[in-house]
Amino acid sequence: MRNENKYQAGLIDRIKDRFGGCIVLKNDPRYIRGIPDLLVLHNDKWAALETKREKNASRRPLQGYYVKRMNQMSYASFISPENEEDVLDEMDKAFATRRTTHVSRRKQA
Repeated sequence: MRNENKYQAGLIDRIKDRFGGCIVLKNDPRYIRGIPDLLVLHNDKWAALETKREKNASRRPLQGYYVKRMNQMSYASFISPENEEDVLDEMDKAFATRRTTHVSRRKQA
């Protein structure tokens, strides 16, 4: 578990560097069993990440359930050193703004 905590601490720093202004929250695993470790808030979007020290690390059934469920709501994934860059690229896409610019049509005096 110690290696996972070390990886997670570095990952949080990399997420904050990549997604400037984001908020990264660490979830309490005792509150809801299986809920992903991290919640990343960026503008009006969010992502949930379940960190693993390596790609083949064990996964609990509830972890898979919540990653799948939260991915249907916004974006969620398992993340490890082996797939980190791919997951962060997917987060880039998930965080892309889809807002339209609103132009005032009021007549100017």
